[in-house]
Amino acid sequence: MLIYSQNNCIFAVANYCYVYVSRSMTDRIKHSGIIENISERHVVVRIVQTSACAACKVAGHCHASEMKEKLIDVFCADSSGYKVGQQVVVTASRQVANRALLLGFGLPFLVLVGVLFIVLRLTGDEGVAALSGLVSLVPYYLLLWLFRGRISERVSFGIE
Repeated sequence: MLIYSQNNCIFAVANYCYVYVSRSMTDRIKHSGIIENISERHVVVRIVQTSACAACKVAGHCHASEMKEKLIDVFCADSSGYKVGQQVVVTASRQVANRALLLGFGLPFLVLVGVLFIVLRLTGDEGVAALSGLVSLVPYYLLLWLFRGRISERVSFGIE
């Protein structure tokens, strides 16, 4: 892990957003969190995602630091071993993380840019091309929402 100091803030480069990326044989991404809600086969875990600046002493006076709370849905066979308020580690494989990034950012970018260039080539109007590119994302995200059940089977988290 590379740790350096700049402007009285300490940055841990290997722990970007305090997510520990394991390079071991399991190759898993881990993030600690607290269980918020439990149902029969479903556990909701709250994680706090922070930038490296959020841990700085002067973060309260700086607008560069940010902190977000996220709720992660973890589906498990038996949730009886967990309790609300229990601290756990949420894990995902690198393959799952890459798939989520592809679905959430990679493919929409390709759709946007593809439609932008095609419409620009056909019409020559940059405004129409830009609006067409943005509008093309509506059906893409609608399809993601419609197939969320199938996607959740392939993009899932576990509790360690």
